[in-house]
Amino acid sequence: MKKLISVLACTIFATLAFAQENPVSWATKAVKQADNSYKVIITATFSSPWHIYSQTTPDGGPVATKFTFTKNPLVTLVGKTEEKGNLLTTHDKNFGVDVKYYANKVDFIQIVKVRGKVKTNVSGTVNYMVCNDHECMPPVDKSFSVAL
Repeated sequence: MKKLISVLACTIFATLAFAQENPVSWATKAVKQADNSYKVIITATFSSPWHIYSQTTPDGGPVATKFTFTKNPLVTLVGKTEEKGNLLTTHDKNFGVDVKYYANKVDFIQIVKVRGKVKTNVSGTVNYMVCNDHECMPPVDKSFSVAL
């Protein structure tokens, strides 16, 4: 009987540990700006109380969002990936630094230029971390691909 109860308890705890899904959903799109120029928009959406960190969150704090673009000889990145959303800054006593984060939604925007009139895509990985007032999820790598 003790073994049965132990097995049931372990099963319940394991189920609860794996049941928590990442609260962020991602969407991508490309908007043509000029003949060979596109605005690639990568949108993170999540519900309160979760928040995602800015690319400019300082070292020593939570994991800042970071984009890594796959090299494509037909595509040139123009400038840095910008952020558009309601940027909040607060001093986090757990990390001891001022952290920058977004609540509910943020658009990450990368301008790209395509060589010639070809169909191609922009792909890569975003590494990010989400937290709420009580816990943080481990950092996650999420792949993306956007047709141009």
